[in-house]
Amino acid sequence: MKVVLIGRGRLATNLLAALQQAGHEVVNINSRTLEGLPLEADAFIVAVKDSALEEVVRRATKGREQQLFLHTAGSMPMSLFEGHTSRYGVFYPMQTFSKERLVDFAEIPVFIEGADPAIRPLAESISRRVYELSTEARKYLHLSAVFACNFVNHCYALSAELLEQHGLPFDVMLPLIDETARKVHELHPHDAQTGPAVRYDENVIRMQSALLADNPELQQIYELLSLDIHRKASKQ
Repeated sequence: MKVVLIGRGRLATNLLAALQQAGHEVVNINSRTLEGLPLEADAFIVAVKDSALEEVVRRATKGREQQLFLHTAGSMPMSLFEGHTSRYGVFYPMQTFSKERLVDFAEIPVFIEGADPAIRPLAESISRRVYELSTEARKYLHLSAVFACNFVNHCYALSAELLEQHGLPFDVMLPLIDETARKVHELHPHDAQTGPAVRYDENVIRMQSALLADNPELQQIYELLSLDIHRKASKQ
């Protein structure tokens, strides 16, 4: 297939490599200028940040109203294409991406939406895990990903700050992080949870909370998470 990929960010960099590896002819276009944007292709994939998506779609679809357009955003509706093109859909790879480290797209779940028959074959050409999902359900999928990825990574950053304040390198946490991630491949996250909050060991929790007295916001995060972990463990 001839695919036009609009965008050059982290997702677009990884998607470009995956599409090329699958044998597609790919034209990669800078979303800021749209210079060299072809008039026709089997699919136009818009992989830009959410805040720029509607504007890029408006500009890119002009004169291409019969072409298939797809966006890659987890939280944006498919309906944003309405009035711009008659063929459209969603092509959402649920993964965290970086330009420095290309991922294996074959293992990434790709969530699709739209009636056009070309969407599923395109997704299946790069991923073994393709699912149809509505806009409404995709909102909750994306929200869940924020908890599982972005918030977890923020906790890594908080851990790194605490370690650095006391002259310790963050890499001492890597074996712990790796084992925690491995466990949830086999156990439900509730069953994999350990630590003082599960038992609500008040002596340890009180002592650790006191260590954060000079950082009230972090202390509040610690106490809220500890309480919620214990609450859910008690229900189990």
